[in-house]
Amino acid sequence: MAWVFHFLAQLINLLTVLLIIRIIMSWVAPRANWYNQPLRTLYSVTEPVMAPFRAIIPPIGGLDLSPMILFLVLNLLQGLLHSLAAQTGVYS
Repeated sequence: MAWVFHFLAQLINLLTVLLIIRIIMSWVAPRANWYNQPLRTLYSVTEPVMAPFRAIIPPIGGLDLSPMILFLVLNLLQGLLHSLAAQTGVYS
C-alpha cells in the first residue's frame, strides 16, 4: 500500500514541475510553436489537466489564473494523500 501513496505523490510532484515549466515557457517564449517537440509533449501532458480549470475560470484581462487554482488543488490533493497515508500507518 505504501507504493501507491508514494507513486501518487511523485505523480503530483511531476505534474507540478511540468506546469511550472509550461508557465515559464509561456512567459519566455509567448509565441512558441506548441506543435514542435518537446513543447508538444509538455502541452499534451498539461493541457488535459488545465483545460477544466480554464473552463471554470476564464482569463481575466489576459491573465490566465487556471494554473494558480490547479496548484492549489494539487496541494490539497497532496495534503489529503499525506493524511490518508498517516491514517493507514504507511508513514507518520
